[in-house]
Amino acid sequence: MLIAAYPGSFDPITNGHMDIIKRSSRCFDKLYVAVFENPAKAPLFTVEERVVMIREECKDVPNVEVTSSQGLLVNFAREKGIRVLVKGLRAVSDFDYEFKMALMNKKLAPEIETLFMMTSSEYLYLSSSLVKEVASYGGCVRDLVPPSVERKLLSKFQRSV
Repeated sequence: MLIAAYPGSFDPITNGHMDIIKRSSRCFDKLYVAVFENPAKAPLFTVEERVVMIREECKDVPNVEVTSSQGLLVNFAREKGIRVLVKGLRAVSDFDYEFKMALMNKKLAPEIETLFMMTSSEYLYLSSSLVKEVASYGGCVRDLVPPSVERKLLSKFQRSV
């Protein structure tokens, strides 16, 4: 059984994230979507809220399990028997950061591989940070995030859909 993890902060989950989840779920027997706290970022949603949103969006993908974790990703991977880490890439800037992280993970856990998956072209510009910024100014985030996430996102900024 080939088990993978798609880790991230997912604050909030976007259609670009969902693209990677759906495509990578077809490549593995089981895919963990693991919500991690990023200490360098001030989150809009709690970890628990993010897990709930992602579970709702992944309910029809039977081999996906949504969870959260803290600490080193490789420790989480070892606990769950994960052999592959899936990292979504949009641009060269993503690659630079993710490549360094992959090398560090390889040093810490040589038995765990990192797979880089390019996002679909319609999501190349999309990021959670950009979605939050647009929503905070009252801009339309429809088609950037799933509808249920849009409602939760806009409610954080006291706007209606």
